[in-house]
Amino acid sequence: MTKSKPNALYVHIPFCESICNYCDFPKLQYFRNFGINYLEALKKEIKEVVKNKDLKTIYIGGGTPTALDDNLFIELLEILEPYSKNVKEYTVEANPESLSENKIRLMKKFGVNRVSIGVQSTNDRILKKLNRKHTFSDVKKAVESLKGERLNNFNVDLILGLPNVTKTMLIKDLENILALNPTHISTYSLTVHPNTKFYLDKIPEPDSDFARELYDVVHETLLKHGYIHYEVGNFAKPGYESKHNFVYWNNEQYYGVGLAAAGYIDNVRYKNTSNFSQYLIGNNEKTIENLTPKDEREYMIMLNLRTNRGLDLEAYAKLFNKDLYQEKKKEIDDFITQKLLFIEDNHLIATYEGMMVLDQIIVALF
Repeated sequence: MTKSKPNALYVHIPFCESICNYCDFPKLQYFRNFGINYLEALKKEIKEVVKNKDLKTIYIGGGTPTALDDNLFIELLEILEPYSKNVKEYTVEANPESLSENKIRLMKKFGVNRVSIGVQSTNDRILKKLNRKHTFSDVKKAVESLKGERLNNFNVDLILGLPNVTKTMLIKDLENILALNPTHISTYSLTVHPNTKFYLDKIPEPDSDFARELYDVVHETLLKHGYIHYEVGNFAKPGYESKHNFVYWNNEQYYGVGLAAAGYIDNVRYKNTSNFSQYLIGNNEKTIENLTPKDEREYMIMLNLRTNRGLDLEAYAKLFNKDLYQEKKKEIDDFITQKLLFIEDNHLIATYEGMMVLDQIIVALF
């Protein structure tokens, strides 16, 4: 099965000002000489890998891209400049404490039109427990600076189920976040990963019933305020759904560059090396997944059903010469009866209840 060439690019910047207690992303403490060497290696990889300069979306994630000092931040944006001419959505992740006015001006200058801010909580006591280096006051200041430069399209991240955070505290978090007027809100249920400080401290994950109660609070509150619940953990004002993330959820191909970055090209899913010193010397040993037609079908079902657009049954039939509804009629009809799925305009779509038990739906459809 062939697909059109990738027109989205993910760039991983692995540096952070400090290491958060819950985080297991590939990252390390920022030192300038690390940054200089890393951008050199990154530049080489981009030249080798990114064959299409007519990209529609670029997403610079991390780590914390804004942890780079201003000179290296400019260098990063310059490296990407030849690829960013026609982008529709150009996102940079940032932490409030390193989102300076100068960096915001630089982003505007180079065409960045969306910023994703790692807020995680609006309670300063909880932020300290996470080893975050900002306060909620820093968040408000960063948002004011973004709006001052007319960079109004911004996302905030919020973690649900943090230790000692009650439902009342979550409601306060949502009030504080809504006062910032973000165009997009991403929510994540706390996962405690091995080798993180939370894991070593035996911090528990929220139990599934409590996690569901928290999602219900978020869902009801944000819908009331005009946000669309367009993907399992993501909410947006109409027209501000993340174009880049839809590339993933639509099962489209994309370039991924940088330490431990994932990509999907020519029906091969790959992940770069997580070894920083090896990456710096150009020894990027990728983990490769060659997809079979069965893998392709399963990825399409699994990813498409995460969003409110659902799975296009006609597109599925064209791609794979299979009628999913006829093959899985009993299962799909059962889920429709249980109000977990519905079919509209030949799209199979999960309801909110369905999104909350998506894993079991997907297993039944495989």
